[in-house]
Amino acid sequence: MNTKTRRLPAWMAFLLAPAAGALLLGQAAIRDPIGPSPYDVVGGWPTPFAEPGFAFGGHSSVWAESPDRIFVAQRGETRLPDPTPPGFKGYPGSIGINALRDTDRRVWQNCIYTVDGSGRVRERWTQWDHLCEGSDGPGPHRLRISPYDPDRRVWLVNETFHQIYVFSNDGRRLLMTLGEKHVPGSDATHFAKPQDVAFLPDGRTLVADGLDNHRVIILDADARYLGEFGGFGTGPGQFNGVHALAIGPGGTIYALDRSGGRINVFSTTNEPSRVAFVRAFEGFSLPLDLIVNDDSLWVTDLNPLRFTKLDFSGNHLYTWMVTQALPDGFLEVHSFSVDSEGSLYAADNQYGRVQKLVPKPGADPAHLVGTPWVAR
Repeated sequence: MNTKTRRLPAWMAFLLAPAAGALLLGQAAIRDPIGPSPYDVVGGWPTPFAEPGFAFGGHSSVWAESPDRIFVAQRGETRLPDPTPPGFKGYPGSIGINALRDTDRRVWQNCIYTVDGSGRVRERWTQWDHLCEGSDGPGPHRLRISPYDPDRRVWLVNETFHQIYVFSNDGRRLLMTLGEKHVPGSDATHFAKPQDVAFLPDGRTLVADGLDNHRVIILDADARYLGEFGGFGTGPGQFNGVHALAIGPGGTIYALDRSGGRINVFSTTNEPSRVAFVRAFEGFSLPLDLIVNDDSLWVTDLNPLRFTKLDFSGNHLYTWMVTQALPDGFLEVHSFSVDSEGSLYAADNQYGRVQKLVPKPGADPAHLVGTPWVAR
């Protein structure tokens, strides 16, 4: 890992926790087993490919389909100042631009791209940039592929337009559009700021709908409405912003309640349109994404920025803090993914980039994020 650091501008300052001991979350002190990061950052990954005058934008989602094809969804590119300040490293955060907040610099181009394992761009799906153009909000939020889909279709959730797009794996065709552009709603065919999708082994799809409706929608294998669960509130199974979804063994559904600071756990039932609330995992400030492994789950949280491992009873097993210091730091880990070789990819909306992390030699396997659980 590159050990050179750079002082953060004042606008980038977030609450940082000590390296060990209590993590202060709001008014509560949460004591986690804290240790060092088991990963090294691959410096200079990926290779910037923007045209002169532009840089990466806010990176909202990353999905490792394989070690040599990593999908990235970004909220357009960033128009650079002219002249470009010294020290520019290909991403806006390197010159003090916050890709999430400096929306006047946002240009809706190269919203979906893929890179290979070395970080070279493979594909730029510029034919679909028009699906984000004209957005006055963050636009693309999550990109996912179902492990049970033989066609490996690519799902992209557009928060601002209240829509979900389903593409062929090669990006040549838009196969399906769910929701109505610019028309939020809470019925069976509309969304209101959807955030994520997840896939059950039997072909059903779950939609995190999301920041306004505070519900999870259940769709059948043909993407038709079956039912929903959740609702706004602090009671059992309710949400204050469903931000991410993941599926685990035994038909377990993990729904991340961002502003609620918890993960609501549900279980599938014999009725395809219904689920049962199980419990909530507490102890987070602003959780952003999660991955469920065979015997545990990992969550990224903000304030302080960290990765935390939990068992299936909600016990916090291990936490490693995420530095904000450049060149290797993050301001947030909005999305993360793991490939079949164990490399970790993390997307940062604010610095405006995705980074690749590889396990340190001799790292404890229990401290590494595993590949997502898949029914076999």
